[in-house]
Amino acid sequence: MKVLAHRVDNLERVQMRTLMDQLRDKLGSGVVVLGSASDGRVALIVGVTKDLTSRVQAGKVIGPVAQKVGGSGGGRPDMAEAGGKNPEALDAALAGVYDIVDALLK
Repeated sequence: MKVLAHRVDNLERVQMRTLMDQLRDKLGSGVVVLGSASDGRVALIVGVTKDLTSRVQAGKVIGPVAQKVGGSGGGRPDMAEAGGKNPEALDAALAGVYDIVDALLK
């Protein structure tokens, strides 16, 4: 399964949604996680292609990632958003995405 986790600082949520949709379409089948730090806050968005939502739900991916940056979030099986208060933890949180998706597949 393709998993893309990337940091895109200083993007507004609308821009992050647009980018996530574009990357998800480009992957064809996979999971996209974007994180942005701006003004001491963290924004996260997860997109899962429709063919994978029976195995990996966006809300189950975003929960643990958001916890690592001091926040919480939720959403639909194919798209979820979250916020947090700890931008210093964003890189580590994004690095952990691969393990989170792997654990959901087991």
